[in-house]
Amino acid sequence: MLKVVLALDCLIYLLCPTDAPAWGYQGHEVVGSIADKLLNSNARQQVGQILGEGFDLRVAGPWADCVKSVVRYDDGSFHYEVDPDHLEYEVPCTPFNSPEERARIVDYAQRNWSTCSYAPDGHERGCHNTFHFDDIAVQRTRFDRSYLGGSDHDLVAAIGAAVAVLTDKPVPPPFPFSIRDKKEALLLIAHFIGDLHQPLHVGAVYLDANGRPVDPDTAHGIDPATDTIGGNAIQDENLSLHHEWDDIPTDIGEAATTELLAAARSLPASQGSISDWPAAWASDSILVSHRAFEGLTFRLIATLPANKWSVAFADHAGYLQAMDAIKRRQLAKGGARLAELLNAIWP
Repeated sequence: MLKVVLALDCLIYLLCPTDAPAWGYQGHEVVGSIADKLLNSNARQQVGQILGEGFDLRVAGPWADCVKSVVRYDDGSFHYEVDPDHLEYEVPCTPFNSPEERARIVDYAQRNWSTCSYAPDGHERGCHNTFHFDDIAVQRTRFDRSYLGGSDHDLVAAIGAAVAVLTDKPVPPPFPFSIRDKKEALLLIAHFIGDLHQPLHVGAVYLDANGRPVDPDTAHGIDPATDTIGGNAIQDENLSLHHEWDDIPTDIGEAATTELLAAARSLPASQGSISDWPAAWASDSILVSHRAFEGLTFRLIATLPANKWSVAFADHAGYLQAMDAIKRRQLAKGGARLAELLNAIWP
């Protein structure tokens, strides 16, 4: 019976759009690789001591997406499941396949599974999945948790919680995060700063049945029928628009390039208190997300069990060219700001 339940859950997962991992693992490795090269000597030493031999920010970057392989069985137990049909998903997770590291992944997922409800398709996916994103409407020009699409368990709050642990402070209430130690906090920071710079992980478009944008804040609530789930429910042929933004330019590879490092080094320093940086960076990503939806039109398509929209481009070639440039800038920003944050924690 348990196998039948799991099979049905897998089928539902395939049919229903859910939040996707930002950048894919290559993007997270690139962000970490840029940061590795921009750390000051003290921060580099602290990162090495906390993560352990053989681990750096590049290796750590994909960790929080590896957690998504943890499933909750019908009997309430948690297990790490390797998808036999997609062994490529395990490529960035192999550094964490020792019994100790695998146990850490399962333990983290279990501790952060029920602290909030996350059921985008009617099935609980684990609260920890909400830590990867905000869905602030593109009508907004800045991040504010009072806007619909934000929450006390969103991406900005998750970064703040991890920073608190790294600086020996308690996670402030009411944020529902269980972060075991500094290693777990650093693994999360390495990933979430990358997520914060994928524009569709922060800014979201909400669409009506005619494909026209709606503003959930002025409508006094998010109507599930208008929720594109961070662009996952917007289809461009066989891929979602979100997935297209997750993919990084193929010439970059899986590590920092000379061009990305130069762009990262040229980024102006963040202003204000370190505690204000994640929200300020989210505001920047919301503005970038405006460009991600420029020149697009949408049409609702009949798809069960959830609404989906198709997308058309005013200038497809021009859009792809702009997307490529934006991705490069955002990867550079992510790496620079990850290093900036850790350098501020360990000057």
